[in-house]
Amino acid sequence: MTSALQYNFIQNAIIGALLASIVCGIIGTIIIEKRLVMLSGGIAHASFGGIGLGYFLGVEPIITGLLFAIASALCISGIKRNTTSDSDALIGMFWSVGMAIGILFIAITPGYPPDMTSYLFGDILTISRSNILLALGMDVFILLSVAAFFNHWKAYLFDEEFSSVLGIDTRFLEYFLSVLVGMSVVILIKVVGIVLVIALLTIPPATASLFSRNLLGIMKLSIIIGSANCMLGLLISYVFNIPSGATIILVSSGVYFISVGARHER
Repeated sequence: MTSALQYNFIQNAIIGALLASIVCGIIGTIIIEKRLVMLSGGIAHASFGGIGLGYFLGVEPIITGLLFAIASALCISGIKRNTTSDSDALIGMFWSVGMAIGILFIAITPGYPPDMTSYLFGDILTISRSNILLALGMDVFILLSVAAFFNHWKAYLFDEEFSSVLGIDTRFLEYFLSVLVGMSVVILIKVVGIVLVIALLTIPPATASLFSRNLLGIMKLSIIIGSANCMLGLLISYVFNIPSGATIILVSSGVYFISVGARHER
């Protein structure tokens, strides 16, 4: 593995995995505590529409995917808060419409259709420098955003109604959280793909929550666990020449079940 570090694509993969682990530790913990797993899945699949639009227009698909993800997240939160629509039905609708739009744009894109496998199932070894810079910028934004309102986030996750009574603007926090989830999903798409993005956002925080009940403690531990899982998954995939994204997910799942067993034995 040491000799592999001389290759740029391996260096990019390691940096991308570490940046993704920071997102998993912070936003994944909030998703688990607020029970927003289905929302993150809906946003992930809705962003496929933006990726298809990017290919059609000839611009970076990750940028249009990011815009689609944020717009979808705000629409779902806005409609859910202002109407009596069922949130699961809304998520399912945006989920399917996003995928349909993506497939439609790819079908009408001139020339040979692009290989969408890396977006659906992920390919961390194809991360470019521009992807890393975009991920780094969003990592910094997410880190500062959560740190600046950390006490408000804690109150919001503990009891939304009580937080509102205390004067905390829960409507702003809900919309802002939707934007952060959308940004996180786009960061993770290049690592594990749309299909597996939910796993990387949920498994490391779920593992960390077995060993800590403190919100900040879960976030820190989740970043460490996520980073270790990604490094181990990359190593295994390199040695056995198998898909890296799927390997990272299987390693993460294995670590979670081993942790559950260890906690049960204590």
